[in-house]
Amino acid sequence: MIAAAEIPETLNLASWFLDRNVEEGRGDRIALRTPGGDVTYAELAELTNRTGHVLRDLGVRPGDRVLLALSDSVEFVAAWFAALKIGAVVAEVYTFLNEKDYAYYVGYTEARVVVVDETTRAKVGANSHHTARLVVSPTHPLTSGEHDFATLTSRAPSRLSPYPTRRDGVALWKFTTGSTGSPKAAVHRSRDPLLLHHSYAIGVLGLRADDVVLPIPKLFFGYARDLTALFPFGVGASGVVFPDRTTPERIFELVAAHRPTVLVQVPTMMAAMAAHPDAQAQDFSSLRLTISSGETLPAELHRRWVETFGGEVLEGIGSSEAYHIYLSNRPGATRPGTVGIPVPGVRACLVDEEGVEVAEHEIGELHLDTEAAAIGYHGDPEKTARTFAGTVIRTGDLFERDGDGYHAYRGRRDDLVKVGGIWVAPIEIEACLLEHAAVAEAAVVAVEREGLTITRAHVVAVESAGDAIERDLLTFVRSRLAPHKAPRELVLVDSLPRTPNGKIDRKAIVRAGGMGANESS
Repeated sequence: MIAAAEIPETLNLASWFLDRNVEEGRGDRIALRTPGGDVTYAELAELTNRTGHVLRDLGVRPGDRVLLALSDSVEFVAAWFAALKIGAVVAEVYTFLNEKDYAYYVGYTEARVVVVDETTRAKVGANSHHTARLVVSPTHPLTSGEHDFATLTSRAPSRLSPYPTRRDGVALWKFTTGSTGSPKAAVHRSRDPLLLHHSYAIGVLGLRADDVVLPIPKLFFGYARDLTALFPFGVGASGVVFPDRTTPERIFELVAAHRPTVLVQVPTMMAAMAAHPDAQAQDFSSLRLTISSGETLPAELHRRWVETFGGEVLEGIGSSEAYHIYLSNRPGATRPGTVGIPVPGVRACLVDEEGVEVAEHEIGELHLDTEAAAIGYHGDPEKTARTFAGTVIRTGDLFERDGDGYHAYRGRRDDLVKVGGIWVAPIEIEACLLEHAAVAEAAVVAVEREGLTITRAHVVAVESAGDAIERDLLTFVRSRLAPHKAPRELVLVDSLPRTPNGKIDRKAIVRAGGMGANESS
């Protein structure tokens, strides 16, 4: 673990994570494993240099924003590092948004250049006529404002001196999910990825040179990008990058082809993979760690995953505001149903509404103290003031801590529901429902009935569930939770709506006013 003051004042992230491998004799090691073949550190560094020259030629100057809106690829990684190497600020967005969303991101970032491919090209270009677009693998002629990535990089010089960025200078924007309005960017300094590399990637995961990291989420999700194409580079390891949609079948193929040692997971895909009819036939013996984050991993799903695929699962939780994972289980010391203990260098405190620390086994809002805290939200000083106080982050997330310091997630403060005068955490009810073998997914929301607030559970059942599942589930929950926590209504649904980053969209459920015809109360 290092402190911010121990990091050199001049720090260029592309030099430290990428070029250093070439300079120290690891240029021929594999950096990225792709469907088109392996890419060495030397090859990736050269493409990064060429891309940096192209970005400069398109007008990018130190401090300017470069926005990535493209599928996972070598070009994605090279463009990301190239922006950092020339002193620009890099941000990335989802690849399946609509024109209005892309217009918002381009306008909000005031990006000098947007890097796109055919998955995003038309939608980004529809409202970005005054912003240069660098197009990866175009399949039809370029239009005004567009430039071909391959053509320009092939003509650019292969050497590029790094811009002398400062450890406390702005380097990255990480977007929030926008659950309470338009997404905002948490602004991070050059030092923040390096702090998390030492504290989490090394201090918790123990990443090493022979690791091969396979991500389930795509690279626009910082959780996956850092664990695939940043932190592994700090130790000379490699990441697997593939452009196509993530499915259980595709992951099974990639595990067989690349024999990863670390799998970067989200609970939704873990459930789909564990329930797949071919799950038992898969050989996951190469894995030493499966990491889970992005949403809560129910203890029952944790157990089912280990029973099906073996290995060890480390659940953790992170945020854009804290740069990456800040609470995590540890190898050899996992506690299913919890997100673990603070990573090295992070202090965590649970407080009540008055800011007083709560006792063990009581629910409180998590306040973090970390040197990797974002400077604030770009363009939103009021939200910045509510969330940040120097290195302290008021997360708005509720947790319960046991006597050993392990934290169990209890939802957002604004997700709490008062039923009969008592506060209830919907996520606790959902976790209980997911312990039942007939439940694939569950979401609990508050609804109004004759002026009173009650909880309503929306459940996706497994195919083998019987006709009496509603009654069975209510009996099951009532036998395990206090009476005021049991849902008053239960609805069976075919699926649950999700946000762009794959989390269950509870607000969409509330707006819909109910999803399904089968009710029990």
